[in-house]
Amino acid sequence: PVYWEKFRILQYPHYTEKLCRLIAEHFKEQKIEVVAGPTTGGIILAFETARQLGVRGIFAEKEGEIRAFRRDFTITPDENVLIVDDILTTGSSIKETINAVTKLSGVIVGIGVLVDRSKKDIDFGVPLFSCLHAPTITYIAEKCPLCLANIPLTKPGGLGQAG
Repeated sequence: PVYWEKFRILQYPHYTEKLCRLIAEHFKEQKIEVVAGPTTGGIILAFETARQLGVRGIFAEKEGEIRAFRRDFTITPDENVLIVDDILTTGSSIKETINAVTKLSGVIVGIGVLVDRSKKDIDFGVPLFSCLHAPTITYIAEKCPLCLANIPLTKPGGLGQAG
């Protein structure tokens, strides 16, 4: 099993800057007005990508079962939004962020991620760019080789699935 620990990279601003540059360069012609990311890793990526594009950076937080923009973050109707996130596995964090953006009538122009570890394409309805595409098996607990071997797992974040 593989676990992609994004904070091993995100702790180094120099590397984070380079990776966000790949995302910013890919979407630079899209007239982006704001970059949004889901908590937690998406916060760092949203602000660094926004800095490079010269626009605002905001983040969507969990609010019960949904994500929402709090802390007076706003998106005006028809504002062009780039969504960024760290690791794409199931797409749930991105989908929740999409819902938060569309609730405010923002226009999503693309999605950028550091690592796309999904085994099958996820259609978000907008262009998806990943710095690295590395399809990785995601196990349910009942089939996880480490779980079956009684090797304890820690859950630093995410959905709690060993992957």
